[in-house]
Amino acid sequence: MLFKENFTALTGFARKYVKDIDTSKEITHDVFINLWEKRNEIDSEKPLRSYLFTSVRNRCLNYIRDHKKFDKTENITGNPGYSQLAEDSDPVQIMELEERINLVIDSLPDKCREIFIMNRFRDLKYAEIAKKLDISVKTVEGQMSRALKTLREKLATYLPVWVVWVVSIFSSIWKG
Repeated sequence: MLFKENFTALTGFARKYVKDIDTSKEITHDVFINLWEKRNEIDSEKPLRSYLFTSVRNRCLNYIRDHKKFDKTENITGNPGYSQLAEDSDPVQIMELEERINLVIDSLPDKCREIFIMNRFRDLKYAEIAKKLDISVKTVEGQMSRALKTLREKLATYLPVWVVWVVSIFSSIWKG
């Protein structure tokens, strides 16, 4: 009964994140399977619908993170200068930087990571993110500042490549 009542809404919610109906259905199915497997551990006093939506959102963000890896043959940032930089740099260093960027993004707090991914990998403007998450644009700005500060601090050893990436981030912020 729970599945029948919520599957369509959860799939629609997932589709806002992943844009693919089959992937949305798969994510929703996985959430229900996980719910069934952990049915004895779930607190029946808490609203289950909220738990389901949160689980779907988190799985969608994980899916986006896992399937939007940096492509070594393309520009990480959309900046044409990166391709030349990548050709001139040691491929091992580039791979190391990409791995490090992914680790730093993964280490961001959930809301901060979600906002960063929506802006950088889904190309959503700050106002769009604020509307989707039902938060203020100022909150989005603050979370993006936090994410960028963390990236700057943790990637300082990769300064030459990092500078190109930061420049493109700031150019997208002006669009936001």
